[in-house]
Amino acid sequence: TGFDETALSDDNTAIRATLARPTPDRLLNAAQAMRHSFPLDEIQKITGYDPWFLGEIQAIIDTEAKIKKDGLPKDEKGFRRLKTMGFSDARLAKLTGQKEAGVRAARHALNIRPCYKRIDTCAAEFQALTPYMYSTYEMPIAGQAACEAAPTDKKKIIILGGGPNRIGQGIEFDYCCCHAAFALSDRGYETIMVNCNPETVSTDYDTSDRLYFEPLTAEDVLEIVAKEQEQGTLAGVIVQFGGQTPLKLANTLRDAGVPILGTSADAIDLAEDRKRFQKLLQDLGLKQPSNATVMTADEAVKAAGEIGYPVILRPSYVLGGRGMVVVSDEAQLKEQVASGELFRISGDNPVLIDGFLNRATEVDVDAICDVNSEVFIAGIMEHIEEAGVHSGDS
Repeated sequence: TGFDETALSDDNTAIRATLARPTPDRLLNAAQAMRHSFPLDEIQKITGYDPWFLGEIQAIIDTEAKIKKDGLPKDEKGFRRLKTMGFSDARLAKLTGQKEAGVRAARHALNIRPCYKRIDTCAAEFQALTPYMYSTYEMPIAGQAACEAAPTDKKKIIILGGGPNRIGQGIEFDYCCCHAAFALSDRGYETIMVNCNPETVSTDYDTSDRLYFEPLTAEDVLEIVAKEQEQGTLAGVIVQFGGQTPLKLANTLRDAGVPILGTSADAIDLAEDRKRFQKLLQDLGLKQPSNATVMTADEAVKAAGEIGYPVILRPSYVLGGRGMVVVSDEAQLKEQVASGELFRISGDNPVLIDGFLNRATEVDVDAICDVNSEVFIAGIMEHIEEAGVHSGDS
């Protein structure tokens, strides 16, 4: 949500050791060090970060402290200043102890909305026909900030991409988003891609009719939806092809009245909430390994003991095997749950503990179903490795 707090100790020796390691969380740890009043010049010396950037981060940390003390500004100018500094609604909600929807409502009440600027893909050599947009919160100087989005009066569909990838992740999400755009164009729809990864085909100039280079967050997507609904007819949003990142937005979009095309938000939740999915299998009489859902570390130890080792731990609402781990005994289990990472990934949702099937054969069945409940099985694939090796690592 922003410069989120980390578990960095306030011990100066520990801070120096952590900042010396170039990890993905290094920038967040630098911000956390500032919260511990660690000297900026020493952070710069250890990390090599430019002093100007460290000064900007310090300004954000100082503003965070003011927000925690005084709450959200009541005036338009003060609130807009926070948005120009880059504070997301989610981060402001966390700092003030309220729901993100409440922050969004307060922002809208002050008529603070992003404006969109276009990237000239032809460097002004000739007219650019494929608009690339990005959002910004501008402080009005001479009247309202100019918005360059210019939504059309066509019938349109928004496709949510996969967002950032890490090295080693598959390309299937980007492939699906691209072919969704191609198929919808053939059906006469204007296609609008939302993605923030320039290293994908879905963000190429000839994939969709319009492209928003925006993060896949509730705040950013809802603002794009509102902008595109100003003109034309938005038939709906496709969330299923971009992987876990857009899937997590399904309930928020549904609650905001945004039509979701294809698999419903409730069906997505049924598949991703481990407890609901467990009950579905029981109701259908389908076989499954002994399992339990837990919300705390103590519950995990108790459940694993009853199921019997080895067990596999899986958080809710993840794809790509994130956070999944096989443990062979109670000592390994306690080590895994002690960090709290599994429960952090699951959030308010349960962690599933399954009895792990040793030397099992794993088979994927790919199927699609239409509105008339006609099921088409596209393929059946047996994994080369035994169960336990994620297909993404296969």
